[in-house]
Amino acid sequence: MRETQPNRASQASRPMKELRREFTVDLPVEEAWRHLARLEQWPSWAKHIKQIEVQPPGELGPESTGRIHLSNGVKCVFTMTEFNPYRNWKWVGGFLWLTVHYDHRFEEQNSTQTKLTWVVEAKGFGASVVGRLFAKIYSKHLDKAIPLLIEEMNAS
Repeated sequence: MRETQPNRASQASRPMKELRREFTVDLPVEEAWRHLARLEQWPSWAKHIKQIEVQPPGELGPESTGRIHLSNGVKCVFTMTEFNPYRNWKWVGGFLWLTVHYDHRFEEQNSTQTKLTWVVEAKGFGASVVGRLFAKIYSKHLDKAIPLLIEEMNAS
């Protein structure tokens, strides 16, 4: 019996392992949504982000696109791909040779608490290598940013 090796092309297009964070904030789901939907305010808790520009200006919506300016000088563009008010929004953006999908999920726990789940997945050429590196770096950023976001949301 012959053992076969996985096809290198299929390995290259496989997504990185899903990066997932779940946390609960002391806000009703509508308030949690509105707080996080103010993308221009993200640098207050996400220190790896210098600025976010959203088009069209104003409230986040199904047609929203944007440019994220990271503190290291890198700029990422995103486009909304899914928009379900008070449930989730998903956007997609590029990073090097990767297509990165970001899902922001909201789940009411009770009248005063909301569970947020963020799922990040990278696909594309080199995802098995570059995707792992991206996940390692991004994971560290999330681990620093999420406690600041929780503190900010709970204080609002």
